[in-house]
Amino acid sequence: MSFDLCPLTFDADALTRDELKRFGLTLHQPKDGYRFTLDPLLLCDFSGACAEQTIADLGAGSGVMALVLARMAPQGRVTAFEQDAGAAGLAVENARQNGLAERVTVLHEDVLHIRRHLPVSSCDLVVSNPPYRKQGKGRLNEHPGRLSARHETTATLVDFLAAAKYLVKPTGRICLVHHPDRLSDLLVAAAELKLTVLRLRMVHGTPEAEAKVFLVELAKGRRHGALQVLPPLIVRRDGQNYTAEVRKILMGT
Repeated sequence: MSFDLCPLTFDADALTRDELKRFGLTLHQPKDGYRFTLDPLLLCDFSGACAEQTIADLGAGSGVMALVLARMAPQGRVTAFEQDAGAAGLAVENARQNGLAERVTVLHEDVLHIRRHLPVSSCDLVVSNPPYRKQGKGRLNEHPGRLSARHETTATLVDFLAAAKYLVKPTGRICLVHHPDRLSDLLVAAAELKLTVLRLRMVHGTPEAEAKVFLVELAKGRRHGALQVLPPLIVRRDGQNYTAEVRKILMGT
C-alpha cells in the first residue's frame, strides 16, 4: 500500500536535516533510528543508472537510494518498498519535499509481498541494501528501526534476490551492496535462482583494511561472458580523508 501522509506527524526535534549537494537533495533522518551510511551512495554510483525507465528499491529506509536514483535517471520512475512504517512515512515526506513525489512511489510493504504491487519482469533496474546479518546472528539492536535495517527480521537474502529476480526484466540489472561474510551465501543463492553474477567490487575502508562491503551486479538468466571482478574501491587513502573516487561519488568533483 502506498502511504497517505495526512495522518503522519513528524517530531522535528527527533529528526536531522542532511544534504546531498551533488544531487540537490535534502533528507530528513531520525536522530535515534537507522541512518543511511556511505554504502547506499556507493551502490547508486555502482549501478550507473541514467536512462532506466523503471527502477525498484527493495528496503528503502528513509528513501536515500530511491531519491538519488531518481536524480540519476531523470526519466525514470522509482518504486521503493519499505516494511518499517516510520521509515516508509519519512521516505514519502523526503520525496515530497524534494519535488520527486510524482516519480518516486513509496510502498509500506515487506519484500516478501512485492508481487501484490508490480508485475513480473517490469523493472529495468532493481537495487537493494538488504540487512547484512542473518536472523539471530550478532548483537541485536533494541531499536526496531535499526534492528530491521541490520538484521534479517522477515525477508532473508534469498528472499531479496528472489524478489529482485521477479521484478527485473530479462534485459535489466540487479545491483546489491552486502557484507563480505555473506558473499558465499549470495553466490550460492544466485546460482540456485539462475541469476548470473556480472560484476563484483570489494570496498575497503583503507588500503590495508579488509573489505567492509561488496558491490555486485546480477542479471536474470544465464549470460555468456566471465565474471568481471573490478579493482577494489578504497574509501580513505590515509585513514582520514576520502579518496578522489569517493569524493567524486559524493560531490561530483
